[in-house]
Amino acid sequence: YTAALVGLAGAGTLVATLSAAAVCSIACALVALVSLRLSDEYLAILTLGFGEVVRIVVLNEEWLTQGSLGLPGIPRPFWGWVPEAHYEYWFLGMLGVVILLLFFALERLLRSPFGRAVRAVREDDVVAATLGKNVTILRVKVFALGGAIIGIAGAFHAFYMTYIDPSQFSAIVTAYVFMAVIAGGRGSNIGLLIGSAGLMGVIEGTRFLKDLFNVFDATQLSALRLILIGLGLILLLIFRPQGCFAEYRLHIKSKDAKPRDIAVQTKTRAT
Repeated sequence: YTAALVGLAGAGTLVATLSAAAVCSIACALVALVSLRLSDEYLAILTLGFGEVVRIVVLNEEWLTQGSLGLPGIPRPFWGWVPEAHYEYWFLGMLGVVILLLFFALERLLRSPFGRAVRAVREDDVVAATLGKNVTILRVKVFALGGAIIGIAGAFHAFYMTYIDPSQFSAIVTAYVFMAVIAGGRGSNIGLLIGSAGLMGVIEGTRFLKDLFNVFDATQLSALRLILIGLGLILLLIFRPQGCFAEYRLHIKSKDAKPRDIAVQTKTRAT
């Protein structure tokens, strides 16, 4: 919504995207401050509740976001500079470049001391605090970083759709995100990309089941799609609970260790 409002005001695509990243970053940082004493499922409930509160406020508020009518006519980036017949491909390429830049930046961050400190807080914040890490600051920073990335993603969603309304941001979107994390692997950036692509491939690909099996109507097909997604999620949780890709772990190699010993140690740790 921030990107749409700023873009409709004529500020330009870059300013609209940065504004969306800033607003989402601040909002997520505030949520992190509110949830300092919460963890695990309580933290998840708080974040889900906050998202639903925002959606309901936007749905019932009219003077800025036009409520349920939504915001139409959102300008697309560089519209008019690229031939209209090729614009969709150009937009896809631009989005792919942004995803790659964010991916490599997060990969560097994951392997940095900050990334290891955040992982330590996730595993056990008490132990991290005893080691001298400021758990509060780390939590606020990682929430703000995640919010900024969400803001960029939301901005491109608004640019592509050119129209947004509250119905596009239902709780099922959050459920899809959790499914992508479970499928790809928690803490693995490449796993999240592949998990998201696989999940969306299943969601969108099953729309064509009606062409293959004429025995299903639209309602039955919709239910079948959810059944297939749920079944796949259950199988993943049973046979691959860590996801398709394991997260990055720092390994310390001894100078005196032989290659065979290193391989055995690595296999033991993985087990």
